[in-house]
Amino acid sequence: MNMLSLEQELKNNSYPGRGIIIGKSADGTKAVAAYFIMGRSENSRNRVFVTEGEGIRTEAFDPSKLTDPSLIIYAPVRVLGNKTIVTNGDQTDTIYEGMDKQLTFEQSLRSREFEPDGPNYTPRISGILHIENGSYNYAMSILKSNNGNPDACNRYTFAYEKPVSGEGHFIHTYQCDGNPLPSFEGEPKLVAIPDDMDEFVNMLWSSLNEENKVSLFVRYIDIATGTYETKIVNKNVK
Repeated sequence: MNMLSLEQELKNNSYPGRGIIIGKSADGTKAVAAYFIMGRSENSRNRVFVTEGEGIRTEAFDPSKLTDPSLIIYAPVRVLGNKTIVTNGDQTDTIYEGMDKQLTFEQSLRSREFEPDGPNYTPRISGILHIENGSYNYAMSILKSNNGNPDACNRYTFAYEKPVSGEGHFIHTYQCDGNPLPSFEGEPKLVAIPDDMDEFVNMLWSSLNEENKVSLFVRYIDIATGTYETKIVNKNVK
């Protein structure tokens, strides 16, 4: 698989929707996760990321303008012991609760499907980072309608053992803008992960479409110690 320019992937796509990037820093010392959200409607754009425990949640920037919280208010990131869960919906809680009961990442998602937002039927994308005794692996998942047919759910899990330094994978909800929005196709895209967290944050935020971008989360986790640094960028600031 050819490594793609993450910067160009984002700059050349006005609406990838929501996206997850997971990988390993170039120096091999950090597990890296990023999650961004975008919006076309006022309701979707009226959001910010806020810290909640060791994770984050979405919150209405202006509560008076919130019309339907069902698919936009959730916890995208939660931490369960040595596992960090990143998703684009409330399946974060499904994975957390399932793995807390000794189910696998894939088994935990068996009870979920794509989002019920026809005609888009937005895919549910999820990722998990597992760090233990100085070792690191991660997995990503997408649950999507069968080429826009909501009668069938297609489930894909991609597991990455012994990740290569400087490499990561990028998965997002939509191929591009459209009506209805076309679901992501294929396996997660191979992209580069730099050592410099600020550089990565700035590149991601500046590359997302100015009109549609809403919020960005990036976390670098030290594989040896489990300590982490987090950056949150919100378009809506008071």
